[in-house]
Amino acid sequence: MTAAAPSVLVVQHTKNGGARRLGDWLNDDGLKLDVVPAFDGSALPARLEHDAVVVLGGGYLPDDDQRAPWLRQTRALVAEALGRDRPILGICLGGQLLAQVAGGTVEAETGLPENGSTPIHMRAEAHDDPLFHDLPDVVPAIEHHEDAITALPAEAVWLASSERCPYQAFRYGRSAWGVQFHPEVTPDRILEWNADKLRRQGFDPQELYRQALTDDAASARHWRTVASRFADVVHASTDTSAAAEEKREDHP
Repeated sequence: MTAAAPSVLVVQHTKNGGARRLGDWLNDDGLKLDVVPAFDGSALPARLEHDAVVVLGGGYLPDDDQRAPWLRQTRALVAEALGRDRPILGICLGGQLLAQVAGGTVEAETGLPENGSTPIHMRAEAHDDPLFHDLPDVVPAIEHHEDAITALPAEAVWLASSERCPYQAFRYGRSAWGVQFHPEVTPDRILEWNADKLRRQGFDPQELYRQALTDDAASARHWRTVASRFADVVHASTDTSAAAEEKREDHP
């Protein structure tokens, strides 16, 4: 009998902030995604029954409960996943939320904003990380943020940085990762951003789009690898949990 595909809870915070190509990659790697569009009032589960969690991006701080009341339950689910050693991938807001839940600090409109394709620099700690090992020293990724992590959790492993934002990627524990950038986003998404705001921040929207098109082949190739490795972690975690459950049943 074929085993059921591992299930992944995906928390979506905005209408246009879906899993996009990351969702396709994880599906192709044998994971079953349960996407909850929390922004439209869809209820998150009271307890985590999934094998892993992906928290996507959105224009909120991790504790912006007044504007986004579902964030309180999102934090609870991430804390539960950490306590049960379920794999987690947090993207942009999701990465900030993971950092905050684990004891780090996130601040609004801190440092310089990042938009468009940005060089992400791997740190030495990435060399033996389950997701980031053997990546090139610099990999482009699309950014779109003003808020940022200003202090990682005490036990986090700092994996990557950029010129404007030091905490671009980190691991917490054995199987929880947060990234500030957007591996799921393709260049066309840039055309949907507020062009006037980009110009006020010193960015040329068309140049952002052109650069993202130039970088997209390399970006997609490397973040596809990272997504596949995350899927491997989820499969391995599910297999370990199933084996432990069988052992308990055999030895009551």
